[in-house]
Amino acid sequence: MLTDAHCRAAKAKDKLYRINDARGLYLEVKPNGVRAWRYRFKLCGKASWFALGDYPDLSLANAREKCDEARKLVRQGINPVQNRQLTKIKREMDASNTFEMIAQEWLALKSWEPVTKSRRLGMLKRVVFPSIGKLPVRTITSAHVLDILNKTVKRGAPSVAAEAKRTMSGVFELAVATLRADADPVWPVRKALPPNKTQHKAALTSGQVGNLLNAFESHGGHFQTQMAFRLMWLTLTRANESVQARWDEFDLANGLWKIPKERMKARREHLLPLPRQAVSILTTMQPITGQSAYVFPNRDDRHKPMSDAAFRQALKNSVGQRYTVPMELVQQEARGLTKWVTDLMQLRRSWLMQSLIRFVGPTITLHIWLSEQK
Repeated sequence: MLTDAHCRAAKAKDKLYRINDARGLYLEVKPNGVRAWRYRFKLCGKASWFALGDYPDLSLANAREKCDEARKLVRQGINPVQNRQLTKIKREMDASNTFEMIAQEWLALKSWEPVTKSRRLGMLKRVVFPSIGKLPVRTITSAHVLDILNKTVKRGAPSVAAEAKRTMSGVFELAVATLRADADPVWPVRKALPPNKTQHKAALTSGQVGNLLNAFESHGGHFQTQMAFRLMWLTLTRANESVQARWDEFDLANGLWKIPKERMKARREHLLPLPRQAVSILTTMQPITGQSAYVFPNRDDRHKPMSDAAFRQALKNSVGQRYTVPMELVQQEARGLTKWVTDLMQLRRSWLMQSLIRFVGPTITLHIWLSEQK
């Protein structure tokens, strides 16, 4: 067997030569003076060798340890050369397949509205990415996930923690399906936190609605924002549906608004009869913004619609506090609004529920409903 003194004394010769140690390990001395450790093995009847490293960077003792590791692989029928190549490929894949990268892929696959994707990405950037965004997805454990969830709950945001849990699980499911992770680490800790109970805001009373409308009317904001607010309120549409409205969606002669399915949460086209006040708003806006594709174009770029975020901020500013603004009322308290309007105007409930399209299916014969509605 070799000693360290033998290794140091090995000098270059005209031809390559080998000095054997034991059990397949030998030191190869090249004519250029490089001394390299090699492990000679036989697998499936074929002889081969495995490079361990150069001496003296890799000492004799360490070379024997690495040789033992390679020998164990051979006993399992694994070629250490191929195993090294596969390990390198896996390491490179893991380094490039971070949680943040796969989360971006996952979001891109979702058929959500851009504003929804933006909000979900914002949550990831605030809550998840700082902890695990740069980690290879295969290395993330349930402990990482639980730490994120606990921190989020402790700062008083249980609903955000629930959203983060669902989102992380979706990202890991994609990673598993594409062979970039072995399991979803969210699954073992899915019940570690108490279930989040959604606290619904109470619907506004008729008096509160009046106060809110008066507050916005007296705010004196930009004329276009005022008109967008009125259209949203009169049609009970979502904020993004109103501010992104296009002129080619309206049939003013017949008082109809056809909202394309791409902008509807229910993902189906919505034909909405317009009250005369809404038609009046659109008639007023036509000479002002009729040259744009949008009824309420962006003030900085008329080829884009008004910013939904700017519109919401204007509503917030108009009442001077975080009021339950109309878009929240329509989205979260529509049942209360339905009862109030029904009691006030003695409307048929089916008519109003069809306006709030997310609560009913396409069960009404369109031409009958339109004639009754108008």
